[in-house]
Amino acid sequence: MRKIVFFILALIMSHASYPQEFLSAEKSDPKIMGWMKGFPPHNDSIVSAADGSFFKFPALRYSVCHMNQFMPTTRVEGAKNNRYIFISEIDKGIDEVSFKPWGTNKTMTWKESLTKNYTDGIIILHKGVIVYEEYFGELNPDGLHAAMSVCKTFTGTLGALLVANGVLDENKTAGEYVPELQNSAFGNTIVRQILDMTTALQYSEDYANPNSEIWAFSTAGNPLPKPKGYEGPTNYYEYLQTVQSNGIHGNAFGYKTVNTNAMGWIISRVTGKSIPQLLSAKIRQPLGTHFDGYYQIDGAGIAFAGGGFSANLRDMAMFGEMIRNER
Repeated sequence: MRKIVFFILALIMSHASYPQEFLSAEKSDPKIMGWMKGFPPHNDSIVSAADGSFFKFPALRYSVCHMNQFMPTTRVEGAKNNRYIFISEIDKGIDEVSFKPWGTNKTMTWKESLTKNYTDGIIILHKGVIVYEEYFGELNPDGLHAAMSVCKTFTGTLGALLVANGVLDENKTAGEYVPELQNSAFGNTIVRQILDMTTALQYSEDYANPNSEIWAFSTAGNPLPKPKGYEGPTNYYEYLQTVQSNGIHGNAFGYKTVNTNAMGWIISRVTGKSIPQLLSAKIRQPLGTHFDGYYQIDGAGIAFAGGGFSANLRDMAMFGEMIRNER
């Protein structure tokens, strides 16, 4: 196989670190599991947001391709015309590329790794040409897949565009742009620190800890009815106002989803447009994307800028190609 340097954009559901008793990629294939089939679906095949089953393996492999069936969403329009055209020159030799995964001396081929990682879809571009493209499970070439935290890249890119165009001053604080954030940790945090995630926040993204702040943030943004007696924030913006400082801003990187949502609020306040509207107008339509995407929204209609976007795989690849070409 010819030697290539390639850009990879993969949408995967990785459970490789889970114990072996979990179903394999083949056995957990949504089509084999029969999720949401029938009119109405049989009780054993129903996936639900109300009981949380839509976000648990193996049903998650179905829901990541159908998030709009479980949560309220808002559309992100693709291009109406002047859509991009990809050239495909599939390199079958890629399947036979072999390597040794971390933590083992056993060799694995590229093709074997896709099922090991529960891959739903993958595309490889080499200088703008598709050299590899495969779909599995519930995903197909015309389908949409939850981008999860890849969404942060879109919000960050929008913020960078506004800075480059002089609409945002990266040295001004969030409190200057959004007065409601003045009494929070973001009040004296500058835009550059939020974009770079070098904010010092009393906030943990430890998903294994039921008491970490990520769960309070998620509860605030959940559009479903809150638990009885709940008196906390009821949407993403309300939660951001409660985040407090822990340290000195700018000293260290810390991955925290709330930074992206704060950036989304700043962007929307400055432009007077929502993140879904701006993403469509500033990026997706100029790129010539083929499919409308959608964002999950909270009870106030606010888009989950840090992880709620679903998009088509080829449209995502075109975004990556734009970044590669620095356009």
